[in-house]
Amino acid sequence: MAKMVDRRQFLKTMALAGVSIAGAGTLVGCSDNTSTDQAQENTGITWQEETDVVVIGSGFAGLAAALEVVEAGFQVKVIEKMPVIGGNSTINGGDVAACGSKMQAEQGIEDSVDLMVSDMLVAGLNYNHVDRVRLLAEKSNETLEWTMNYLGVKYTKLNYHGGHSVLRTHMTENASGSDIIKAASEKLKEKGVSISTNTKFVRLIENEEKRIIGVEVLEGYKFGKDDSGTSKLIKARKAVIMASGGFSQDVKMRQIHEPRLDDRFSSTNHQGATGEALREVLKHGAMDVHMDWIQLGPWTSPDEPGFGYTPQFCERLVGMSPMINVKTGKRFIMETGNRKVRADAIIELGEPCIILGDEYAVKKQVVEKILEGGLANGCIKKYDTLEEIADAYNIPKDAFLAEIKHWNAMVLKGVDEDFGTKLLDGAKPTEQAPFYVARLWPKVHHCMGGLYTNLKGQVINQDFEPIKGLYAAGEIVGGTHGAVRLGGVACTDCLTYGRIAGQEAAKEEAWS
Repeated sequence: MAKMVDRRQFLKTMALAGVSIAGAGTLVGCSDNTSTDQAQENTGITWQEETDVVVIGSGFAGLAAALEVVEAGFQVKVIEKMPVIGGNSTINGGDVAACGSKMQAEQGIEDSVDLMVSDMLVAGLNYNHVDRVRLLAEKSNETLEWTMNYLGVKYTKLNYHGGHSVLRTHMTENASGSDIIKAASEKLKEKGVSISTNTKFVRLIENEEKRIIGVEVLEGYKFGKDDSGTSKLIKARKAVIMASGGFSQDVKMRQIHEPRLDDRFSSTNHQGATGEALREVLKHGAMDVHMDWIQLGPWTSPDEPGFGYTPQFCERLVGMSPMINVKTGKRFIMETGNRKVRADAIIELGEPCIILGDEYAVKKQVVEKILEGGLANGCIKKYDTLEEIADAYNIPKDAFLAEIKHWNAMVLKGVDEDFGTKLLDGAKPTEQAPFYVARLWPKVHHCMGGLYTNLKGQVINQDFEPIKGLYAAGEIVGGTHGAVRLGGVACTDCLTYGRIAGQEAAKEEAWS
């Protein structure tokens, strides 16, 4: 009861002061300064903490933004509602898409900004905002180099993802985005910035001129318990940067924009991807874009929760191995096609399909820890013969064996005459036992839509003007990917525009 009284008093105080509040999100790293008498006189608010820039979210975008603020010589506070940092950035496959890299040059791969732009636009059905796409492609190698030279991240190989024309995605040493998150968080720690976990962003606070001047958060918040935590007001002298991610875990919200995405479809995302921070920004007049473009991952398995091991098993095998409709025993789609086309095709089947790879393909393409993890949790199965696979998945045996024979003949020719799959260098017939198999059923993976920002990361309002003191980067922002996001591009997007948002927020003139 005491907590409710305190909150009513807080709302009453804000109303009397002419200050607007509303909200939801995530936060991290401020100074220990308490509010001054002058600040109270100007706003009527007693701030419990203040800093130059508040960053909501601790994934790629949030940490990149925070580092740029610190490097510019200003204070930053990073807020994270979950008990651990990183969000989806930690659990992804660690592939960073970049064109014109040293690794590409060393392998004789010809790539260019124009080719990367073209690939993104083709996949995005030209719904992409071209200026955002081009800037991303132009800065992609710079972003990759920043993670290597500034953060010390190591990359071990180039991977292929459906929809890219060439090998373009650079895999971290640990085959996980956690390599980047760990390096970035350690760099922030070196700079004297700690990340405030279990701290939920509740509201943006704006003044009478509609400038964002701070946030309300709940310290000591426990995810899933909305009545937990203690309210705290944090003043942002320069800006607030929203980097709180998408809303893939919010079934109600995603069904508003894409009605078919009911609870039949789980999500690859971490549990905190629930979208309340995005809705809070919209309450302050922000413009949104592409909210109904929600991407499903066609490479996920119904036999394991979340992202799991299957995506990195499946995506390493496309272009080397076939995907099979278990009802017919035949292939049904271009394995190297973009994510939406493949996911929609699997949904049309009405049940999971399988992807299989033989000993040669799996040992050549799949990281050992992924294979071992998948075998251990049961999402990947091992068989000695093709006949065993047919029996295990109730596949019409004769049709299946004939289809594999047909596939092998096309691989020897180097051309997929049926669906146009891009056969990777080194592809061989699927015939060397043992065979490894995973079932595939789409999961909600990425929200292409979100806030509309300009190329400086400023959030744009309904009058097409920047909301003063408010920036955003990462999956909370829309416009870059259009209808379909290519694999590995989200990492580049978050890091690149996160850095830009941090650089630009640091240039803001302090409001007091």
